Amino acid sequence: MKKLFAINGSPRKNENTAQLLKCAMQGAEEVGAETELVNLYSLNFKGCISCFACKLKNREHGICAVKDDLSPILEQIKQADAIIFGSPIYFMNLTAGMVAFLERLLFSNYLYTIENSSVFPKAMPSAFFYTMNATEEQAQQFRLDDKVAVYDMVTENLLKVKPQRLMAYNTVQFKDYSKYEASMFSEEDKRAYREANWSRLCDEARQIGHNLIEQSI
Repeated sequence: MKKLFAINGSPRKNENTAQLLKCAMQGAEEVGAETELVNLYSLNFKGCISCFACKLKNREHGICAVKDDLSPILEQIKQADAIIFGSPIYFMNLTAGMVAFLERLLFSNYLYTIENSSVFPKAMPSAFFYTMNATEEQAQQFRLDDKVAVYDMVTENLLKVKPQRLMAYNTVQFKDYSKYEASMFSEEDKRAYREANWSRLCDEARQIGHNLIEQSI
């Protein structure tokens, strides 16, 4: 049975990012795959510490030397068939938790060699899901695409498959906006935008989950 990992880089386990990941998991399950959701903010781990143990000539490559809650998950991912990285956008960047995760996963499978820089054991289809309070126009204004493109590039280089991408703009952040200092937003407009777009985004996420499993070797 094929398996898809969904990595939730949001501190919130049941909100926008997690909801889209669960839709993708449903799509993968509909074509017979097993799925697993990993909530990064439930784990005790850190990012890369630049020890370079993963690049020593006298040591097995592709294994991060740091031992913490993330260690077994990094090894389990290598046995999977597809993976989705989900992250809210904070200040036009991924969350700190997702960046730390990607450092550990990607850098430990990357060598400074000319011949073949990737030691990841297989080609693996992947996708990035991004959710954000910003509108599409604001994301363009602050050049978000340029900032996340590096993750597409490095992931394609290491996993040997160009990642898909799903962008969810103008998301609803609070259940009750009146409780927060958020006068720059219109709760009515936010909820109207969600009502008009969320079902489509869930369908797109579900299709991506389906496609990643169909695409896997």
